[in-house]
Amino acid sequence: MAHDDIFSALADPTRRRLLEALREDSCSVGSLVEALGVSQPTVSKHLKVLREAGLVSMRADGQRRYYALEPATFLELETWLHRYLPPAPALSLVPEHYPEQGAGSHEVASQATVAAAQLGRTVGRGLEQVTGRAQDFLERFPKPKFGRKR
Repeated sequence: MAHDDIFSALADPTRRRLLEALREDSCSVGSLVEALGVSQPTVSKHLKVLREAGLVSMRADGQRRYYALEPATFLELETWLHRYLPPAPALSLVPEHYPEQGAGSHEVASQATVAAAQLGRTVGRGLEQVTGRAQDFLERFPKPKFGRKR
C-alpha cells in the first residue's frame, strides 16, 4: 500500500466527507451526491481518487455504481500508524505480591495490562465516535424557542 496515495486522498475534505457517508453502508453515486450536496462529476472524481488509493471499492449493478469502504486498507493503515503511538501506560504488577502464581506471571500480567490498555484506547475511540454521531444527530433538529408564542 502506498501511504502517500492514501494520505493525499485523505487530505481533501470532500473525500473525507465521502468516507464518512460510506461508514455505515455502501451507497450509490446518486445517494452520495444527495448526501454531500455536490455535483455528480465532483463526487465521481473524488470517488476515483479514493478507489485508486484503495480506500473504497466499487460494484456495478446495472447502470448504478455502489461504493463501499475497503476495510483491509483501513486496518493496514491503522497497523502502520500504531507504530507511531506512544506505548500504553502499564500498571505495575509485581509477581512477588502473587506467590501462588509461577515465575512467568509477571510477563503474563504485563501482556494482559498492555492488552487492557489497548482495549481501553479502542473503546475510548469508539465512544468518541458514538458521541460525535449522537451530537450530529441532535444538531439536525431545530432548537426549541423558549418564551411565549406571539
